[in-house]
Amino acid sequence: MPRLLIFLFMGLPMQALLAEETVNQEPGIAQEITAIIAAKQHPYLMLSNFPNRTDDLESLYKMSNHQLLWLGNANAEKNITDALDLLATATVHGLKPKNYDTETLRQKLQPALKLKPDSYKELALYDTALSISLLRFLHDLHYGRVNPQGINFNLKLREKKLIDLPLLIKDSLAQNNLAQLPLSLEPQFKQYQKLKQALANYRQLAAIAVPFKLDVKETLHPGESHPQIAELRRFLTTVGDLPDDKTVISAEKSSLYTDAIVTGVKAFQKRHGLTADGNIGKGSVAALNVPLNYRVTQLELAMERLRWLPELNVGASIIVNIPAFQLWAFDSIDQPDANIVNMRVVVGNALKTQTPVLMAEMHFIDFMPYWNVPYSIIKNEILPKLIQNSNYLDKENMEMVSVFRDGEKPTALNQETMNLLKEGKLRIRQRPGGKNALGKVKFIFPNKDDVYLHDTPANALFSKSRRDFSHGCVRVANPQKLAEFALKNQDNWNAETIQLAMNTPKMQRVILKKPIPVLFFYTTAFFDQYDNLEFYPDIYGHDAVLLGALSKPDDLSDQALFISTNSTPEAAIK
Repeated sequence: MPRLLIFLFMGLPMQALLAEETVNQEPGIAQEITAIIAAKQHPYLMLSNFPNRTDDLESLYKMSNHQLLWLGNANAEKNITDALDLLATATVHGLKPKNYDTETLRQKLQPALKLKPDSYKELALYDTALSISLLRFLHDLHYGRVNPQGINFNLKLREKKLIDLPLLIKDSLAQNNLAQLPLSLEPQFKQYQKLKQALANYRQLAAIAVPFKLDVKETLHPGESHPQIAELRRFLTTVGDLPDDKTVISAEKSSLYTDAIVTGVKAFQKRHGLTADGNIGKGSVAALNVPLNYRVTQLELAMERLRWLPELNVGASIIVNIPAFQLWAFDSIDQPDANIVNMRVVVGNALKTQTPVLMAEMHFIDFMPYWNVPYSIIKNEILPKLIQNSNYLDKENMEMVSVFRDGEKPTALNQETMNLLKEGKLRIRQRPGGKNALGKVKFIFPNKDDVYLHDTPANALFSKSRRDFSHGCVRVANPQKLAEFALKNQDNWNAETIQLAMNTPKMQRVILKKPIPVLFFYTTAFFDQYDNLEFYPDIYGHDAVLLGALSKPDDLSDQALFISTNSTPEAAIK
């Protein structure tokens, strides 16, 4: 009996706790929150439907037994104000606070704080509205607002979901550090961090800068005069291409285009993908006259695109930025002291054969390769010339074959084989040699677009500032240097053996011990390896397409972000 009494008395505190918890549970609140989640629609929000955020919202409130998360506690006003202040920082990240109903929620805050405890529906509406907005902001910050696949950016899907937004919100709220949430969710690339800093700078410049539009009828050369030289100097100083030197300013009140200003113009030209000769022609005038507000937009679009990239593996990688006409090869993409190989490239023609955005892995390199001519080129370019001149294939060191494979014997040209060629039943390849369109080396990373990196005999194109001349593949200015980068950890390969392979008549294939990730990317704002912010023309019109997609606010579905397989359905994050 005494033992029984002791047991019963020991149980009293637990029973009291259970009774207290029951009192704190408001069935009315739980019902209202559950109803809002089930409806997948919210009357307070500009984008009222939220089916793609429903699962996260349910997880968030499930952790609190479907009770209020923000309202109904002693810290309500502070916590909500912190959350709204966080949403207001969306501009810092290249996002828009209005997409998260920041002002609407701020206006409704004081009335919400004064609601009576039994105003279940109103309390639930405000609480869930803030939660949805915060989930939307954090999701956009981490993954971006647009599905890249939907605008032909063929980037890899993420293998699995690595973040738990509801848990992050709950923990940050408990630890009173909501303001720190973006640090763990925004892309960790140094490129992204630099762009974020530049965005703040350019947004400030756009707000204070005097409007500038240069009017040049004919090319302005160093030493000549122009009535807008003082305005030009002021603009170059504003954007950081000319030092803010008082002695220079006093000396530059004339209309003379002096050496000091020429230096600033060259710096500007270099940062905008132009020939840095100091001559102010049509292209330079167009770049100088781009409003700073548009530069802000370019930076926002660049940050959005970086959010689309899945977590990149540590190690060597190769990146081509298409509108920059540049390639960078890194030992480690995010190490400041990494050995960086940089070279000019030629990309696909903007009007006909654009180079695709893609992610793939380089698996092998062909020295002295055959060029297997795509049928589109055969049909549109080679056949008309072959009809005019039956010796065209011999002249171009080309041959007809049944299939593309080593040792395949060429097929003789006659009327029958010409007809088969027209029907696409025969193929054309160009033999290795000095005329080969792929030059002396081809870097292969299998992809659905069948594009690759390669050498070229047409080296004169690399001297041009705009270099979109290819059929879609990317031509590299220094193929030996790129081969040395790709093969530096490969047995028996060095600068000498690579040079020998590039001058041996027979094709030789080298399989890489470790594949190298390759990214063909497209961004018109980019920091180079010297920390220079560069802007490029939107040669393919991708910026315009992305702006159009961003103008239609919507919640990005997780199903579009993650790999889903029939064998592992749990990999499809919903």
